[in-house]
Amino acid sequence: MQLLKGKTAIITGAASKRGLGKATAKLFAEHGAKIAIFDLSAEAAQAAAADLPGEGHVGLACNVTDKAECDAASAAVIGTFGQVDILVNNAGITQPLKIMEIAPENYDAVLDVNLRGTLYMSQALIPHMKSRKTGSIVNLSSVSAQRGGGIFGGPHYSAAKAGILGLTKAMARELAPFNVRSNAICPGFIATDITGGALTPEMMTMILEGIPMGRAGEASDVAGCALFLASELSAYVTGSEVDVNGGSLIH
Repeated sequence: MQLLKGKTAIITGAASKRGLGKATAKLFAEHGAKIAIFDLSAEAAQAAAADLPGEGHVGLACNVTDKAECDAASAAVIGTFGQVDILVNNAGITQPLKIMEIAPENYDAVLDVNLRGTLYMSQALIPHMKSRKTGSIVNLSSVSAQRGGGIFGGPHYSAAKAGILGLTKAMARELAPFNVRSNAICPGFIATDITGGALTPEMMTMILEGIPMGRAGEASDVAGCALFLASELSAYVTGSEVDVNGGSLIH
């Protein structure tokens, strides 16, 4: 059964081969959606789109920190497909800094891509979704927002991802009367390009000891949750944050 047949989805930051965005794009395509991949490089975005199951997917250059680019790229997708039903705000960056190491440029970079980008992309599509009285916005937060830091991200990353939770809920409240839903996913430790190769065996052992399921997450674990939130299976779910962390945040 194809859960997204006839739907169109924009996924930001989805050109990275092992990333959460690419895994989500692949699963959405398998479920019948037409996909638009946004990334900094048009070439990388187009290559990622061409690599997806099915036909007719597109890749566009879009710097999510630039409001005009978000508006233009979103308008281009609406022009191509006639509609956008799903937005996955996946684009993000992280920096492994301690509190006193965060310089103004570090703060700006991490807050801009993660939080401002989520706002700008949502703003680019909300009028369209409201006019059609349908839409699902899926925002990528992080376990580091909930537990105050994680494995890689510094405090500014935690702050940006926590900001996404507040933004997600505020958008859900404001957009609910228009049948536009807004939810967040909080991944725990996931094996992706961001985390690839940065861990010593000792660090890995320590991390896995804190995960009841005893394994790192896969990008596909997050994609499955995104599929649920994007589809009609979650028609009455809005303003939620879903933990995808193998139980590592059980209190």
